[in-house]
Amino acid sequence: MKNLLQDIEQRFSITGVVQQRADLAWITVEKSKAISLIGWLRDYAGYSSLTLITAVDWLEDGLFQLTYLLNCPKDRTEIGVRVFIDRENSTMDSAHLLWESSWVYQRELKEMFGIHFPGSPNVDESFILEGWDNIPPYRRDFDTKKYSEETYFPRPGRSSNDPAEYMKSKLYPND
Repeated sequence: MKNLLQDIEQRFSITGVVQQRADLAWITVEKSKAISLIGWLRDYAGYSSLTLITAVDWLEDGLFQLTYLLNCPKDRTEIGVRVFIDRENSTMDSAHLLWESSWVYQRELKEMFGIHFPGSPNVDESFILEGWDNIPPYRRDFDTKKYSEETYFPRPGRSSNDPAEYMKSKLYPND
């Protein structure tokens, strides 16, 4: 894998490469190079399986981190390709032409984070949150408690407990 990572660094002018284990590496790449890099990994390096596409909301930095996890069955290795995109203009090129299954991940990321993937099939249709009219719920600025209090009515007979105190009473009932 070490030779492959060096080759990637040279081909794509990448400096953010970390080999976490013998079978796992992480590459941070500019947004403009991401799709061509994962296409190259698929076509020339044997990373034929897209395991997942996921996102992290770095609210304080105004960024989303997209991670494409690719698997090479022949070598039993994985490479995570990380891309940082602007949170306000959260648009990323679609990978659906490389992996047909990627549209499912992209559709979920569109709905749950508000990340746009222009040209991806069915990306604008409701997927999980039919009729949702609030900000995407996986964004860190989504206030779950406020949404719950405004949306659901309290039922009689229910009580709320402070989790720390509740666990303390369960673990140490005699105190």
